Amino acid sequence: MPTVTAAPNDFFDIERARYNMVEQQVRTWEVLDQSVLDLLFVVKREDFVPPAYRRLAFTDMEIPLRIDVDGAVYDSGESMFAPKVEARFLQELGIRPHEHVLEIGTGSGHMAALAAHKAQHVLSIEIDERLKQFGEANLARAGVRNVKVELGDGARGWPARAPYDVIIVSGGLPALPPGLLEQLKIGGRLAAIVGEAPVMTAQIVTRVTDGGYDTLKLFETNVRFLRNAWRPSTFRF
Repeated sequence: MPTVTAAPNDFFDIERARYNMVEQQVRTWEVLDQSVLDLLFVVKREDFVPPAYRRLAFTDMEIPLRIDVDGAVYDSGESMFAPKVEARFLQELGIRPHEHVLEIGTGSGHMAALAAHKAQHVLSIEIDERLKQFGEANLARAGVRNVKVELGDGARGWPARAPYDVIIVSGGLPALPPGLLEQLKIGGRLAAIVGEAPVMTAQIVTRVTDGGYDTLKLFETNVRFLRNAWRPSTFRF
């Protein structure tokens, strides 16, 4: 684990906050993979949050994606996952260097950046053009070169580029959309938070055969739904 040393002014405060986030939030959330913990020191979370929320970057909360657009505050209605959620997903997915990842919901670009350090390539789909620009700018500043952000509605996946080794849904889903799991390769894994407020379940689904899937339920939480998230029909005869 990287050590924390004293440094002047804000730098020391930021590094202490980052260290506390890893030790008090992430590690206690059953994230014990040292490569994941170390990555949280490499990918600077504070560089991905909206500037107004910089001092809250390491808190155990979802950060609202309210960004500056042409001098005015634009509230996208979206938010970043809490740090422990991102880290737990990254650990459980076990992304390998040769793998290709689909992320649905770019947002700030932070989850894509974390995945990019593990994967060969990440394709991230964002429905909101202003968030796409925000996420792309953050990724570029962070020097992340193996992420491609595309504008579109990925609520049912992105079949044009399928199949994928890994799919990450960076937003809640009432239920898994039909066809989404079919976009995984055999051996591929999907991370999603599924259900209805106030209790939703984070899960990893692995495709084990053409028609067979294993589901690992990780924890209960509550997050904002992905925009245009698919809902099963409640109509009954």
